[in-house]
Amino acid sequence: RVTDIPMDRWMTRIPADLLDTPLYHLAIPGSHNAITYALDKHRKSPVDVTQPDMLQKADKYASGLIRPVMHKWSVTQDVTVTEQLNSGIRYCDLRIAHRPKDTSTSLYFYHGFYSKATVEMILREIRTWLDAHPKEVVILSFSHFLDLDDKRHMRLVTTIENIFSSKLCPKMDIPTLRKLWQSGHQVIVSYDNKAMVRHHHFLWDHIPYRWANKITAQDLIHTLENAKQSGRPRKRGFFVTGINLTVDLPYITKNLTESLKGLVKSTNPTLLSWVHEQTPSSHPHSLNIVAGDFVSEGRFAQIVVSLNSKLLG
Repeated sequence: RVTDIPMDRWMTRIPADLLDTPLYHLAIPGSHNAITYALDKHRKSPVDVTQPDMLQKADKYASGLIRPVMHKWSVTQDVTVTEQLNSGIRYCDLRIAHRPKDTSTSLYFYHGFYSKATVEMILREIRTWLDAHPKEVVILSFSHFLDLDDKRHMRLVTTIENIFSSKLCPKMDIPTLRKLWQSGHQVIVSYDNKAMVRHHHFLWDHIPYRWANKITAQDLIHTLENAKQSGRPRKRGFFVTGINLTVDLPYITKNLTESLKGLVKSTNPTLLSWVHEQTPSSHPHSLNIVAGDFVSEGRFAQIVVSLNSKLLG
């Protein structure tokens, strides 16, 4: 039974009847903004350049007040990528930036602030985990590139290739666990840059991410239900359903003592109850990857993985 599988090896132990099911017809737990646990809220990291001018200026003159509040609403995960993978996460949303005025070749993650950890450090950590879990497959989605010119893109793609090498899965029409196990492939890289994807056989097209841009669980569910009616974004291929809530600056200023984690804890029962009712499959109204915030909360990954039981007839 899918529900009895240890979460760090749920693909390894998945029922044999699902080994030839396309990965984009399975339910796969994902992590929204996966590396925000490593954000640097101290003065070493500037506020990221996508933030409103008002925040950038306020940070210059009142960083001691601004930064702790921003940090509470920027962090979407509070356990390491290794812990996320151990809990069952198999899709990571990775947002990549070059830090302003940084003369090194390093790249970082960002969301409000830039990360302390470099991209290379985190990818090496994922590689170490994969070596210890040879039948698990992860989907790494590189997107929301900030200040990456062609040279930096090339450097990032080369880093990905060097770290994962033979584990990288080349583009294929129907990826299944059986096919990937036979070839020793463990990493599917989705990359949101068409020119790079054209020139590298191991870079897959950007995976569509459905998100609701809503503050309440009810509004989010309503938006996702409407999106389901238009069918899967692609007949063949991965897509993400994001159950992550979105807050704006006016909401934060009214809730200065609160945090995103508190909001997630209070809405998780409603959102996870909705997820529990969903079905993975080739059906137009099905789902595939489900991405959330604070994925260590509320048995998120177990609930998503257990949906695959519905494919066993």
